[in-house]
Amino acid sequence: MSTDAVLRELLVRQLDHWLPAALHRARRATLALAYAGGSAVGAEAALRVVAEFADRLRGRRLTVLVLADADPDLPARLGAAEADLPSDVAVHVVPGSPDRLPVALKAAGAAGAPLFTLVDGAEPDPALLSAAASGRPAELLLVTAPGRSLRPALAAAGFPLVTEVELVGDGPARLLGYATGSDRGLEAVKEALWAVDEYAGVRYRDPADPQGRLLDISLEPEPGPLRRELLAELERSGPLTVSELRRFAATDTVYRPADANRALASMLAAGAVTRDPEHGRLGGDVRVSVARPAGSSA
Repeated sequence: MSTDAVLRELLVRQLDHWLPAALHRARRATLALAYAGGSAVGAEAALRVVAEFADRLRGRRLTVLVLADADPDLPARLGAAEADLPSDVAVHVVPGSPDRLPVALKAAGAAGAPLFTLVDGAEPDPALLSAAASGRPAELLLVTAPGRSLRPALAAAGFPLVTEVELVGDGPARLLGYATGSDRGLEAVKEALWAVDEYAGVRYRDPADPQGRLLDISLEPEPGPLRRELLAELERSGPLTVSELRRFAATDTVYRPADANRALASMLAAGAVTRDPEHGRLGGDVRVSVARPAGSSA
């Protein structure tokens, strides 16, 4: 199965989270969807999400930018979806590739207000990423070819929170990077990643997993890669609290904070790690250490 269905569902779920918060925070906001080649996956679905929040748009202004360079039928398709939108929403279809995004965002006056950007099929160009980071706050979904980490470029653009996952289906694999300054946004995208379990045939690969194991999409994902990554982090950093390990899972792996608790419980049961205090609830202040082999010195 194509990964397009998964990406479309992820976009819809994240907009369901972002849009009401953006409309509550500010009187104006911008949604930018930029596509390099192919069809504008998810653009119509995104407008349908916007239409669902018509009652919250009164007195607000939402600008929707759609950039695409290889989808001649897009204006007609979007026109049908646009008919259901209130007058508070302005939709602009801009012919061209994602490298035109900085100019389009500047013309729309997107800086300084909530901005959600999807860029599908482009390289992590610094100017493009900087423009996507100009919102206050800003969220970005970047879909590109795998082969290198997106973290350095997204961090350099000014996004403090970054996660990434590789999508593997019948066609070429695709690397999805999500960048934000919002803990709630990061939590929402992690929940969305594991909730699209109806798309059999598409699996995830965690770029942080050195073994590169493919993971089925499930509400309770296979914990093996996370156990390895948590153990490696403990070996690098020394003892860490459960809260710190939950944070590591959220920001440095494809997993959710709750998955870290489950992984730690199994690691404790297997004797791979120890905890201090030894008994009681596995709360956030419990310190976890790599178990030392019997007979080793402290």
